[in-house]
Amino acid sequence: MLALAVAGLAYAYLTHPTTLVVAVAPNGGTEPALMRAYAEALSRSKASIRLKLVPFGGVRESAEALRDGKADLAVVRPDVSMPRNGLTLAVLREQATLVAAPRRVGIADFAALAGKRLAVLAPRKADHALVRGLVERHGLELRDGGPEGDASAKAVSLVPVEEAELATAFAAGRIDAVILLTTPTSAAAQRIVDLVRDADPDHEAALFGISNVPAALARMPLLQSVTVPAGLFDGDPRMPADDIVTVGSSYRLMARSTLSRTVAAEATQHLFEMRTLLAETTPAANDVLHPAYDTTVGATSARLPIHPGAIDYYEREQESFIERYESWIYLVAIFGGGLGSVAAWLRQRVGRIRRERIEVATLRLLEIRSSARGETGPAKLEAMAAETDDLAASIARHAMRRTTEPRTLAGATLAVDAARSTIARRLGRRGPEGATAPLDGFSTEGRDGGER
Repeated sequence: MLALAVAGLAYAYLTHPTTLVVAVAPNGGTEPALMRAYAEALSRSKASIRLKLVPFGGVRESAEALRDGKADLAVVRPDVSMPRNGLTLAVLREQATLVAAPRRVGIADFAALAGKRLAVLAPRKADHALVRGLVERHGLELRDGGPEGDASAKAVSLVPVEEAELATAFAAGRIDAVILLTTPTSAAAQRIVDLVRDADPDHEAALFGISNVPAALARMPLLQSVTVPAGLFDGDPRMPADDIVTVGSSYRLMARSTLSRTVAAEATQHLFEMRTLLAETTPAANDVLHPAYDTTVGATSARLPIHPGAIDYYEREQESFIERYESWIYLVAIFGGGLGSVAAWLRQRVGRIRRERIEVATLRLLEIRSSARGETGPAKLEAMAAETDDLAASIARHAMRRTTEPRTLAGATLAVDAARSTIARRLGRRGPEGATAPLDGFSTEGRDGGER
């Protein structure tokens, strides 16, 4: 029973849901909404893990929370801040870097941006830094605001513009092109491409990415390669005409490196299995994808390494319940067996002690009988009779409280009868007809004749 109780407690502990603290950001972004929907879905399905969301204003702060051990998981944008203990579970969203310009402007690549006004939509500091780095990689100089009279011929003026102002800005000549840092498949990307087309008299636009992607990634290793498939953007004609390979950033769900690979695998598995369900209320779930890798070694040693638990899920090598808790099961079995053995030993020992007490009393009764046979003093015989009564009472109490072996109890009963009979004979005296009369209530039944 004790072993079963220990096993039951161990099972309850091991199957109790694991709660993970998740640092979510950026404030107002799509990722916090996605993680809230994921947390709610886990709770409704009574999954083996639960999420406790902690909001942060930006991805830099959420990455720091993971780095400092304040969170188990975090939404991270590696090019902004990459925690040294962060390992990827899933890519929540990829952002491609694309430049779109009306065909009439004559901008077909980054070099043609020299001296032009480049619009950026609602720039975050991180986006601004990324654009600056990419522009400078092409030998250009990025300036904030409108062009200056003494500006270099290679200067590119960065002009912040809201999406609703794009059409007016193109018509007024305030901007010549727009740089996109967005998910290519998003509705926002399609709308912006349409606005750029509308700014051209022939309804045509140029769309291009970063040149020499391998070299750009070598210099900016926390970015990633993104391919925009041909014909992704609707219209007449569809754009782009060919696949565009460019660079981009990503929002990732990362886990601390010390997180159990079993828990990491479960968190990854539930996210992908629930992706379709989550997309019903949170379209951003459609953008979730697994990080690309060729080999397991490459996945764990990449510049943006993947958590071994996530790899277990991707390669369908997750541990079963027995494999996961094999050590615990062995420990419980060994510990439970040991407790059972100890309990059996204690029970046997207590039984032996009880038996020994009755045996000691029996031996004392036999000693009293032997002593009584040679004793003539009434006082000593009376003392022997009293001790016999006490021993008989002690034996009776033990027999009533605990189960006693019949053979042991029978021997004790015979010893009591023998001691009492011998004492009675020694205390007895002849009656008027020559019979031996009992004294002090001691029965002489079964005696073999009185002693004179």
